[in-house]
Amino acid sequence: MGIPSHKGVSIEEYLELEANSDTKHEYYDGEIFAMAGETIEHNKICGNTYGELYLKLKGKNCRPYVNDLRIAVKRDKLYTYPDISVFCGELQKTDDKFDTATNPTAIIEVLSDSTKDYDRGSKFKFYRNIDQLQDYLLIDATGIVGVEHFSKNQNGLWVLKEYKELEEMLYIQSIDTSLVLSDIYAGVY
Repeated sequence: MGIPSHKGVSIEEYLELEANSDTKHEYYDGEIFAMAGETIEHNKICGNTYGELYLKLKGKNCRPYVNDLRIAVKRDKLYTYPDISVFCGELQKTDDKFDTATNPTAIIEVLSDSTKDYDRGSKFKFYRNIDQLQDYLLIDATGIVGVEHFSKNQNGLWVLKEYKELEEMLYIQSIDTSLVLSDIYAGVY
């Protein structure tokens, strides 16, 4: 997280401010943080990954969303916009006024130089408090090919698999879908 642009703000105040804002902000425990702009590579990777997931999940019980769907981790008082989130079954929203959901099955973050430490550290710690979350993927957009795939096993432990070659395929068990790294990185490498 960067430097907060507002401190001492209630969740309700944040949601009202965000509803009227031209830019997106993350909220954590009373503080609001402006989200940074992204690179062309970051946007290509997000678009490629979302497109692959949309096609593979079409007609199934799971649906991907791009970074306009806010996720609430109420226990940690975190409101954030993952690059991509996948929901299986009914989308559980916090209310009918704001586009905020609480039950993602999978979350995908595309790493940038400014967010990679946060996405790997504190943010993942917060995400692990989402009971329904089964898979967390970190896709590198900092000049190298790399995907870190954390999946929750039946004992509730998070297991890491890493992928570093364009010809590798990763399997996301919770949504019964495979992705090939060359499709994720199409037009990037």
